[in-house]
Amino acid sequence: MIVDNALYRQGVRVDCGTSTADLSGVRSRATDGDFVWVGLHEPTKHELDTVAALYDLHPLAVEDALTAHQRPKLERYEESLFLTLKTLWYVDADDAVETGEINVFIGHNFVVTVRHGTGGGLHDARVALEGMQSVLAHGPSAVVYAVCDQVVDAYEAVADELVIDVDEVEASVFADRRTNDSARIYVLKRELAEMRRAVLPLREPVSRFASGAARGVHPDSAPYFRDVADHLNRVAETMESLESLLSAAFEAHLAQISIQQNDDMRKISAAVGLVAAPTLVAGIYGMNFTHMPELGWVLGYPMSLLMMAASSLAIWIVARRSGWL
Repeated sequence: MIVDNALYRQGVRVDCGTSTADLSGVRSRATDGDFVWVGLHEPTKHELDTVAALYDLHPLAVEDALTAHQRPKLERYEESLFLTLKTLWYVDADDAVETGEINVFIGHNFVVTVRHGTGGGLHDARVALEGMQSVLAHGPSAVVYAVCDQVVDAYEAVADELVIDVDEVEASVFADRRTNDSARIYVLKRELAEMRRAVLPLREPVSRFASGAARGVHPDSAPYFRDVADHLNRVAETMESLESLLSAAFEAHLAQISIQQNDDMRKISAAVGLVAAPTLVAGIYGMNFTHMPELGWVLGYPMSLLMMAASSLAIWIVARRSGWL
């Protein structure tokens, strides 16, 4: 559906209708220096085809925007650019990084954004941009900056949430109590991989914008994109750090399990020793021989009990001093 449709003249918004019938009227009202921003959310094929016909969008780019599930990229089609970004948001209860997608068509005097999923915050980006008239003066380039900035800010928020979860895993791994952190470590590593697929490919398009190498994007907007590139690189560095921490935490978790198993074996061995010594004495005096020392002795039975208790006590003292019990 078409969620927003506006004409921007000298950095000021001119409201327009959001039906497909309103699109051609908005385009005809545009003069030199004006541009149109059409926002669509999970449009039908008919809606997207209508917009594509009006703005002469390339059919391959339209197909990518309709089906989604594209890798972040920047492509040029004749006189327009096609940018794909992955949106991210974090579900803390499930330790899950959820993904969506934004496809942006950039022309001389128009921008068409196609959003899939619940993330992205394009309305917030539009509202923030409309409050910066000097930035809007850069035309469609300002919209590209606002979208990229909003998406990368969401990356930073997700990275902050992952930092908290990784800190919790580290604390749990090195806690005194026994824990089972391997499953959560795997989940977090999988979500980091999901985030990496969104963040790393986007660095190249943003770098082109920041260096002014992308035709169709105003060179004066390069400083704004350099700020976005700096934030994007910071997110990438955070991801690398978290990946290393999770790998180290997993190795430490395995080492903790090995230590705990050794402790268990020592305790079991000490317990077996406590039982083995009395069993040995009882086994010897339980043999049915006629001629055997102390069988006819009145204190033989108390003596055997004393030997059992003394041997068990000696083993307990030795095991206790060595930390086995």
